[in-house]
Amino acid sequence: MPKSSFYRAADAGRYDRIARGLYLPADAPAADWDWLEAAARHSRATICLTSALAHYDLTDEVPRALHVAIPRGSRRPASTAAIAWHLFDAETFDLGRGEIEIPGTTLSIGIYSPQRCIVDAFRLRGDLGYELGRDALREWLRRGGKPSELLDLADQLPRAMTPLRQTLEAIG
Repeated sequence: MPKSSFYRAADAGRYDRIARGLYLPADAPAADWDWLEAAARHSRATICLTSALAHYDLTDEVPRALHVAIPRGSRRPASTAAIAWHLFDAETFDLGRGEIEIPGTTLSIGIYSPQRCIVDAFRLRGDLGYELGRDALREWLRRGGKPSELLDLADQLPRAMTPLRQTLEAIG
C-alpha cells in the first residue's frame, strides 16, 4: 500500500497509532502496546525486574513503567511508551531468558525466568529497594522453589550471591 494511502486509512480510523512508526489495525485484538513497542524497538528486548516479577505474580507492586533489558553496548531506543530500558551485561544477558508470545498478537518478546528476576532484584537492590527481592523470594519459596536454583544463578551474576545467601539464611 502506498504511504499516502496508508496515512489516509489511519486518518479514517482503520489503523491505530501505538507509537512513532507503529500501527495496528483498528479491529486488532487487544494487546499490550508497551510490550509491542519494546519488541518492535529492539530485537533482544527482554521483560525484566519488577515487570517480569509482576507477570509471574511474585510481587504485589505495580510497575510504573515496563522494565525491559537490552544488552549493554546497545543504543537505548527512543520510545513514547512508559518503558524503562536497562542495560545488562552482554555476556550474561541470555541467562534465564525465554520468549513469550505477546497476547493478542503473533509477535513474541523475551522475558527472564522467575529465578533470574529474583536474583536481579537482589543484585540491583540499591535501585529497586530491598523489599522487592525479599518478598519475591518468599513467595517463590512458598510455591515450592528450590534455593539451590537461585544460588547457582547468583554465582554467575555479579553482586548477587552475598545478599541472596543472607536473606535465605534469615528466612530459612
